[in-house]
Amino acid sequence: MMGWLDPVHRWTGGVLGLVLAILGLTGAILVHEDSWLGWTLPHAADVRVADPNVIAATTAKLMAAEPKAQGITYASDGLGLHQVRMAKGAGAYADQAGNVVTRWDSQWSRPEHWLFDLHHHLFTGDFGETIIGIAGLAGILFVITGSILWWRTRKTFKFRLWPKRLSRPMIVMQHRDLGIVMAPLLLLSAVTGTMMIFKPFAQLITMPFSSPSADAAAMKPPKVKSGPLAAHPDWRAIIAAAHARFPDAQIRILSLPRKAGDPILVRMKRAGEWLPNGRSNIWFDAADGHMLGSIDALALPKGAQVFNGAYPLHAAKVGGLLYRLVMTCSGLAMLLLGSLAVWTFWFKRPKPKKMRR
Repeated sequence: MMGWLDPVHRWTGGVLGLVLAILGLTGAILVHEDSWLGWTLPHAADVRVADPNVIAATTAKLMAAEPKAQGITYASDGLGLHQVRMAKGAGAYADQAGNVVTRWDSQWSRPEHWLFDLHHHLFTGDFGETIIGIAGLAGILFVITGSILWWRTRKTFKFRLWPKRLSRPMIVMQHRDLGIVMAPLLLLSAVTGTMMIFKPFAQLITMPFSSPSADAAAMKPPKVKSGPLAAHPDWRAIIAAAHARFPDAQIRILSLPRKAGDPILVRMKRAGEWLPNGRSNIWFDAADGHMLGSIDALALPKGAQVFNGAYPLHAAKVGGLLYRLVMTCSGLAMLLLGSLAVWTFWFKRPKPKKMRR
């Protein structure tokens, strides 16, 4: 078994190690996004305003000032700024009174946005997302095969953050021993990340909790038909109705219709949800603002709730600073293991022995 397990582990690491290193580095940075935005942008550290009347007035002000807006992501407990979303990666941050703090014309103007695109798509859209999903599956394979390969050398275990020397034997020893220490966190990162990309894999993970068909049916948006978007929607009435539907929730996202017949979507986070933007959705008629339908995230089947927990676990959106530091260690370990795997495979491979006559 070891005869084929070792080359599979080495070859896969040599090919996909660089992708995993990129994911580890960008992920370690992104888990602290709210913190460094709080240090660099005015009002980013403000306390979240929960008054629906204030939120409604600010929404009306922003929508009037930004006619090309496609929606708003509202201030959270970690970031005291609203984000106005526009087409082609453009947008703006505004304080909770509706005053624009900064704006940008593309994702390349904001480091948090291009880092997010690199982490999720490798700057190549759906193709890059597929490559990342494959790398996630490979990461799971690395943890399993690496643990098996480590077992036969367990008596030589010695934990090192960095190899004693940058020779191939020393790098291999450090890789093996660091990998076994970080294996649970690496497995958590790989499993939760892959769940968000490959639907069949997510169904495999959530299947013990409820059937995939029941999950899909419960999460499917209702078939509703909306009138055309009003020139001046009654945001006060819409936001009040949303809070009346889920009194314990905070409003997280407002999305305007993308095409004729689409409703206005309000996404809320109920008190018991882990997902930072929630998954409790309410649809409103774009013409007159009456409620068309809703989904309560806490009433979803257990499997769907497990799936909704994948992102907050992956991105360290629960557990506070301590868990963010833990996932930072996971990302940095992935960076180190992936980059050194590529280095040893392509540049430190042992030279073939010369045959004697």
